[in-house]
Amino acid sequence: MNYTELQTAVQDAVENSFSANDFSTMTKLAEQRIYNSVQLPNLRKNSTLTLTIGNPLLVVPTDFLSSFSFGVTVAGVFSYLLNKDVNFIRESFPSVAVTGTPQYYALYGTQTGTPKVQSFLLGPTPSAALTAELNYFYYPESIVTATTTWLGDNFDSVLFNAVMVEAARWMKQEQDIVAEADKQYVQSLTLLKNLGEGKNRQDAYRTGQVRTKVV
Repeated sequence: MNYTELQTAVQDAVENSFSANDFSTMTKLAEQRIYNSVQLPNLRKNSTLTLTIGNPLLVVPTDFLSSFSFGVTVAGVFSYLLNKDVNFIRESFPSVAVTGTPQYYALYGTQTGTPKVQSFLLGPTPSAALTAELNYFYYPESIVTATTTWLGDNFDSVLFNAVMVEAARWMKQEQDIVAEADKQYVQSLTLLKNLGEGKNRQDAYRTGQVRTKVV
């Protein structure tokens, strides 16, 4: 289902026409709801980064939302870093002048003057310009501008039902209508979670990942 087909299907279902701006807003809200409710492989991407000698901070990509895995290559051997909080790293490595091969990382957040730039805090401070690989979650381009997306092509039911929920609220429908739309959305989302967090994670190596029982 492409964007035009989605718009036609929703407007036919609710028997109402929306302005282009209103429908694009509803669609983006629906996508945001879906992408924050389920973890899918297509919502992740890889980025190759380079550590800076003597600098404990590493700037992450601008579209970074959250980390899935992070590791570095040392002498041809790849090893994962453990995700900790800033307090742990500051306590464990109080002096940034003490360098070595990083073992831990924490989301450091943004810095003054660069509100859109996020960084990792590494511990200990890198002693070499190692190559790092970051696997992270991000928001893919909206179907509004991309016209077609993985979600629209492979799981249009959840996208359609999510937009229907937004449309019902936009039109200030009765609570029972909104509840029914939300029920249909939850049912289709369950199927998507069965794929993304169930079938795609039958034998996950690391513990702590979101895991849904396959039904």
